[in-house]
Amino acid sequence: MTLLRIASRRTFASLRHHRNYRLFFFGQLTSVAGTWMQNIALAWVVVELAPHSRGLAVGLLSVCRFGPFTVLGLFAGVVTDRFDNRRTVIVTQTVQMVLSAVLAALTLLGHIQLWEVYAIAALTGTAVVFDAPSRQNLTFQMVGKDALPNAVALNSSLFNLARIFGPAVAGVVIAVVGTGWCFVVNTASFLAVLGALLAMRVAELYPLEGRRRPTVWRGTREGLSYARHNLTVQVTLAMMAVIASVCFNFNILLPLLAKNTLDAGPRTFGIISAAFGAGALVGALSAAAVANVRWRTMLLGAGGFGICELLIAPVHGVVAASLLLFVCGIFFTSYTANANASIQLASPDHLRGRVLGLYYYAWNGLAPLGALLVGWLCDRGGTELAFSVGGICAIAMTAFGAEAITRQRRRIALVT
Repeated sequence: MTLLRIASRRTFASLRHHRNYRLFFFGQLTSVAGTWMQNIALAWVVVELAPHSRGLAVGLLSVCRFGPFTVLGLFAGVVTDRFDNRRTVIVTQTVQMVLSAVLAALTLLGHIQLWEVYAIAALTGTAVVFDAPSRQNLTFQMVGKDALPNAVALNSSLFNLARIFGPAVAGVVIAVVGTGWCFVVNTASFLAVLGALLAMRVAELYPLEGRRRPTVWRGTREGLSYARHNLTVQVTLAMMAVIASVCFNFNILLPLLAKNTLDAGPRTFGIISAAFGAGALVGALSAAAVANVRWRTMLLGAGGFGICELLIAPVHGVVAASLLLFVCGIFFTSYTANANASIQLASPDHLRGRVLGLYYYAWNGLAPLGALLVGWLCDRGGTELAFSVGGICAIAMTAFGAEAITRQRRRIALVT
């Protein structure tokens, strides 16, 4: 019982000790749940509007959502390092709320067209490009360096808690009243996070040392140079670029797994999405209870994720798919929480925004190409082929990461 209490205190330490983070956490919990409802509804709208070549159509949706990262992602971190993070997040969240309201209106009025879905997805993606690194850097300011691994893992837990409820609720809402009401709920959910941001005590935010206002080009070069000379950043970015773009296109794979492979509807889509989210929540809470960031945990998470994808590939039953997706979620957040925290801790304050920008570029910048590849694989060989390719790539990148770290440790041992 004592061990359980200690683990509980460690897991929720950032929430207990930092008022600003507590406000942000619960505001984000509401908002991210709404965002997941919108993501599910968007994918389902595209599936219904494009009855032929659904894999390609959903892949194009991902191109629109993540294409802005490809174009702007390398420069987004400079914006994070130039401007106040809290104010930047207020602006980006407001823009996303307005776009969600437009999407809701078009859908409820019955005028939604495929090109409009793609256009709004692209505009929302542009806002997210600048939101993501600023939000992560704001997390550092809310809790400080010592509590950062815990806060990053808790961020993953809220993201995945929302991943459980968002898709599950979206599946029911779509089946009962239609996709438009998912967009309405998402619009309203932004009020929670905006209220939390406005209620923060600015004086309690941790200052960022040595911060300057770099120009776009110079700031981008500085970020790239730092990443090139830091092994932790190098390996983390390389692994994330491949795994996120080729292996983790679940926004494409899961709707097609439900519709085509499992021959089911939106409720099954919600169930399998929630199953992955439940596993991801378990993985995130486990990571939050661990005080340190470990390479071994990150590599185990990436390798386990790849093995799970290989096991999912031949499955054609809802129960088996849900169970494997649950385990897959545990491994995935174990990997991503450690990757996120390690790259932040490896970066100095004045460069953290730019390194985070590169991290999200690795996560999303190649996503358009990955989305087209995965969509094509689904059209050619179904989700079976796409999951198999993803699993093989994840295992290969795990081997690459392990070899790079082992080589570095040997080099250090020889020097000492």
